[in-house]
Formats: sequence, structure tokens, C-alpha cells
Amino acid sequence: MKKIMISVLLLSVLMLSACGNNPEGAGNKEKKGETITYQSENGPVEVPADPKRVVVLSSFAGNVMALDVNLVGVDSWAKKNPRWKEELKDVEEVSDESIEKIIELDPDLIIGLSSIKNIDKLKKIAPTVTFTYGKVDYLTQHIEIGKLLNKEKEAREWVKDFKKRAHQVGEEIKTKIGKDTTVSVIESFDKQLYVYGENWGRGTEILYQEMKLKMPEKVKEKALGPGYYALSLEVLPEFAGDYLIVSKQPGKDHSFMKSKTYQNIPAVKKKRVYEVNTNEFYFNDPLTLEYQLDFFQKSFLGD
Repeated sequence: MKKIMISVLLLSVLMLSACGNNPEGAGNKEKKGETITYQSENGPVEVPADPKRVVVLSSFAGNVMALDVNLVGVDSWAKKNPRWKEELKDVEEVSDESIEKIIELDPDLIIGLSSIKNIDKLKKIAPTVTFTYGKVDYLTQHIEIGKLLNKEKEAREWVKDFKKRAHQVGEEIKTKIGKDTTVSVIESFDKQLYVYGENWGRGTEILYQEMKLKMPEKVKEKALGPGYYALSLEVLPEFAGDYLIVSKQPGKDHSFMKSKTYQNIPAVKKKRVYEVNTNEFYFNDPLTLEYQLDFFQKSFLGD
């Protein structure tokens, strides 16, 4: 009987001690180690309810930053975005092959595209969630990342507000330039010219999906389905709209812009060309989208 009483007393002490270590109770979401289950495209994944050390290996750094979640590692494209220089100055540049560096960063969540390598190795370091680019639209993608980071409410609120603002600016632009006026988005990348459809970054989602601006028939024919289309300088005029958005990589060869073919494009002659920095315009995360929307508003409307 004496032994039973001692055991009961000891158990009571341990229970009181445990409660003292968690004064806010067992339901506190901030407590260490609590997780949620995210329904990824590859099945359920147990992830931190409040991630503190996130590694993004492709595309989604801006989504994570927009939701105010701490990053410890990002891909090279995010690192070379000049607008994110200050925010990412203490964040390591990593890739899907930087396994040892990622281990050192001690992440509690890893995010990337489904095309990344070494997924099995990454899963051993931390919960790893991948997304197939284009499987859902760009705004649904942000909501999915909001779910993953346990911030769905914040993501949905931003999406609703952004769509409203982008639509309003689009209506003002169409009133000014005409509802049937066409816009093309082209880019010079590694000495190859590309024209873009409606879902390949560079502001295309805003121009075509939200603002409902028109793309030239040739662009619709060749680039709408795949998202982009490679073309030669000789046929560029066939793809050029009444307005051109030209995405340029700093320090690269853009000599095509000095050619007679380019100079004779009506949009160029009428000075209806808006040049952008590829490194700033590349993605379609909320931070980049806000920048793109502001750029289009100022360029087309002079606001």
C-alpha cells in the first residue's frame, strides 16, 4: 500500500510539472513540435504548424515572404532579384544539389517545384512539399502555399484584394488605350527571343488574366497553350502587339533592339515599349505581382 501511495504522489508531481512547463495549456498552437497535415499533390504531408526555418528551392520565395514566414535558404533566382537584396541578405543561396548546406541550415520545411532533384534525400532533412508548375492557377498557388504555412486566411484575403485592384486598373487602361488594343510580352534570353502567353510570369497573368487585355492572334496561336514560344527576329513583327513589354536580363546581349526589323515595328516607332528587368519581373508571387501591377499602372496610365 505504501508503494502505491508513493507512485501516486510521484505521478501527481510529474503531471503538475508538465502543466507548469506549458501554462497556456495543451491547445496552444505555438508549442514546440505541433504539426498540421497538408494535403499535397502527392498525398498528405505532416508539416510544422508554425514553420520558422523554411528553405525554398524554386519559384516560391516571394510567396513565403509575403506571408511573413522566415526563410533560411532560397534558390539563385530569388537571390539575384535586386528588389529582394535587403530581405535576403542573410539568407543562404541553395539548390536541390546543396544537400550538405541544407542540412547545416536545419530547416523545418522545404518547398520546391516537382522537377527538383534529390527529393528522397531532402525528405530525410525536413518535411518536403513540391508543386507542379501550372497545375493550378497562380492565385490558387498562393492560397495553397498559405495552407501549407498555416496562413490560408491571410493568403485568401490578399488574393481577393489583388484581383479587385488589378481589375480596376485594367478597366482604366482599356478605357485609355482601347479595349481591342493588343499587348505582347517578349524576352531575350540566352540569345533567343521568346513571346509569352497568359501564365508564364513576366506580368502575363496580370495583363491577360486579370486585366483582360488582348494578345495578338499570332501570340494566341503559338504561346497561349504552352505558355511561351521561341521565335526568330525575322518573324518578331508578326507577334508584336500595339504595345510591347520587353523583358531584359541586365548585362546580356540585346542587340536585336538595334536592328531595323525591331525598329520598324509600329509599337517601337510610336514609343509604346515598356522595358522591364527580367530578374525583377520573372515570377508571379504576391511581392512580384504587386510590383508588376504598379509598373503597369504607371506605364500605361502615367499614375
